[in-house]
Amino acid sequence: MRLIVGLGNPGSSYAQTRHNAGMWVLERAAARWAIRLARRGTAQRGSGRLGSELIELAGTLDFMNVTGPPLKGLLREFKLTADNLILIHDDLDLEPGRLRIKQAGGNGGHNGIKSVVEALGTPEFVRLKIGIGRPAPRQDSADYVLESVTTEEMMVFEPCLERAVDALECLIHRGTETAMNQFNVRDKPAEENED
Repeated sequence: MRLIVGLGNPGSSYAQTRHNAGMWVLERAAARWAIRLARRGTAQRGSGRLGSELIELAGTLDFMNVTGPPLKGLLREFKLTADNLILIHDDLDLEPGRLRIKQAGGNGGHNGIKSVVEALGTPEFVRLKIGIGRPAPRQDSADYVLESVTTEEMMVFEPCLERAVDALECLIHRGTETAMNQFNVRDKPAEENED
């Protein structure tokens, strides 16, 4: 069984903010895999299968900076370890529309990841990072991640979110290393692809 968690903040006022990019991917995965998400407390949860693999989806477990304890509770509920976890979250250090898969690592200043690592006592879990880009000069990062995306930005995010679901499928069926090799690459500019 794999537990796939999309980080975000609960409530409609946060739904379209950059910090909820992990939840956007989770919702698209649920739609593609015909898994119905239902509210349980602050979380959106659903169960299903991807091929022969049992899948548990969970998103917006609590406010971002205290998301670790409820995530630990979910792992305990399903008798899983951090090895069974795929965590989807936004990343300021990647330009909008970029994906990066990573096994373990630090928190990169991300309060949600910090909370999860502290609660689990290990950084040894797979992360699927969704690039949201950096704020403008002199704009506070905390304000930036809690801003709603514009229509123009969402046009950049849309193909990335679908590709993120492809990346989840690769992670589940083919493993972390294969998924990293396939999805941690920059798309070549169109002129380079013409040769």
